[in-house]
Amino acid sequence: MLIGEVARRSGVSARMLRHYESLGLVRPSGRTGSGYREYSGADIRRIFHVESLRSLGLSLREIGRALDDPGRTPSALVDDLIRQTRERIAAETELLTRLRRIDAADPAGWEDVLQIVALLQALGSKSADARQRAALSSADEVPVPVEALVEAALSETDPNVAGALRWALARSGDGGPALLADGLGSPVAAVRERAVQCLAELPGKEAAARLRDALAHPDAVVRGYAALALGTRGVADAVPTLIDMIVAGRNDTDAADALSVLASDTAAADEIAAGLVDRLAHDTTEAPARGRLTQALAGIPGRRASDALVELSQDGDRAVALTATYLLRLREAP
Repeated sequence: MLIGEVARRSGVSARMLRHYESLGLVRPSGRTGSGYREYSGADIRRIFHVESLRSLGLSLREIGRALDDPGRTPSALVDDLIRQTRERIAAETELLTRLRRIDAADPAGWEDVLQIVALLQALGSKSADARQRAALSSADEVPVPVEALVEAALSETDPNVAGALRWALARSGDGGPALLADGLGSPVAAVRERAVQCLAELPGKEAAARLRDALAHPDAVVRGYAALALGTRGVADAVPTLIDMIVAGRNDTDAADALSVLASDTAAADEIAAGLVDRLAHDTTEAPARGRLTQALAGIPGRRASDALVELSQDGDRAVALTATYLLRLREAP
């Protein structure tokens, strides 16, 4: 079969077939009397083999080695192709993410683009100082896209830089709460903690709603940060979790302070006092936890809390009784 017919049937151009021949990949087995290339059935099969391997991403040199070296195992070659492909996809994905973030910032000109690129690079710097400067400057005329700030905040281990990133996120506008809520689903505990800490510093109803959802999170640390943030905002939904924290001795002082804030409302104060008393009366509540619950009653105003302290002053646990007696004296003092 002549080269024109081979090109028509195989879909490989005559020019490419000549290139294959120059590389030694596919040599026509014969020549006609007029000197034209003539391809045999085996030659055509080899052409299709070359095209098949090209579709896997092999270079022509790699294809030649694969076809001519029967001892070369396909598994090693395929494993290497998988590695190269993954590296290429990762690089392309990173580039696509950067381009999307630049586009999201809606730059007015190339100066803005260059400024955004510089900030994005600084956020990924190995230098904590550079990352902190980038976070603090992100609220300038050309801000860093919120996706980049969230990504940086969820991976940041330096406390100073983390604080700067939370500050920047609080000023970044829309989009932050939803992205941070996704971070709450991370399998990494440290990432979940950073996500809820960032949410706790975001203003607005959407952040508060995400924090309310976090009260049901399976991670006690996430629930605790959410409850503390909601308590300081006056959200009564946080009360059960705050009481749980006092019982567990986990940030119990902060939890008691948050309950005091919530108890500024008279009706809420009675409900909080009732919740504390209920846990005090629970058979499984251990002595240290009962002491912390008694101390928490100190910040709760109203008759319900006072009556509870009077009763606790006669408690069988001497430490609880002494604590309640002391707190009663403080409440009665002018």
